[in-house]
Parts: sequence; structure tokens; C-alpha cells
Amino acid sequence: MTGVTIMTEEIDKLDLSILKSMQKNARKSFRDIARELGVSLNTVSSRVKRLEESGVIKGYSALIDPSRAGFDMTAIIGIQISKGKLMEVQKKIASDNHISAVYDVTGEWDSIIIARFTSRNDLNSFIKKILTTEYIERTLTQVVLNTVKETYQLPI
Repeated sequence: MTGVTIMTEEIDKLDLSILKSMQKNARKSFRDIARELGVSLNTVSSRVKRLEESGVIKGYSALIDPSRAGFDMTAIIGIQISKGKLMEVQKKIASDNHISAVYDVTGEWDSIIIARFTSRNDLNSFIKKILTTEYIERTLTQVVLNTVKETYQLPI
């Protein structure tokens, strides 16, 4: 595998190994990662710092099971937006706490959003609110029945 360029530097095999280890357990100490990869603690520390500074590592957070936190319903919502207002509407939508992701997409819909809800009534209120948002022309809501796979990890 050749290196991937980030800013003016490349991500090499060691960087990818560090990232893979951190994806499995972001709470693992740098000392444990160094031991696992057979490199020095200083090497891991400096590599992680560089990956953070370059924006490859954007931050750290807990992975929460939505259903165990009370958000049993996931919806995928297609949105048609008036021409020229895409970014404005997407930014407004993205600020809602229900929203996990907002995507620009090709095809019939201008944007696809992934959102989580506590109940059917919660989803219903959200859809009614979003349909009153200026420049939203139409929506199509699909409720997820079963999640077979969902990951936030890269295939490294």
C-alpha cells in the first residue's frame, strides 16, 4: 500500500497501524499501542500528535448504542431543496440534535439525512417541523427496521 498524502506529509503503514489500534480501542494507552506495534512510546506519541494536527484524527468520543440510550428509531430522510439554497438548508437541518449525518447526494434527492428518534411521535414532530422549513420542497422518509451493520471505523 502506498502512503496517503495528508497536507504535506504522508500516512504510512505505521500511521495506519496506530489508527487501526486506536479505532479498536481509543482508550488504549500510547504505551500499550507502542508495545503492540513494536515501536517506542515517543514514536506513537509524536505520530498521534501529527495526525491530530493535520486533521486526520478529528477528536475522541464514546460510541453510544442509540437504542440503549432511548433512541430506538432511525430514519433515512431524502430532501428536495429549492435551487441555490442547498447549503443554507443543510446547515439549518444539521443543527438539530436528532441528526446524525447530512449528505449531499446525486439523484432525485438533493440531500439525505440520517436521524434518530425516541418514538414514532418524535419522528412525526420532526418531519412536520422540517416540512415547514423554508426552501424544503419535499421529503421521503424511510424508517430503519433492523440494523445489520453500522460502523464508524475506516477499513484500515
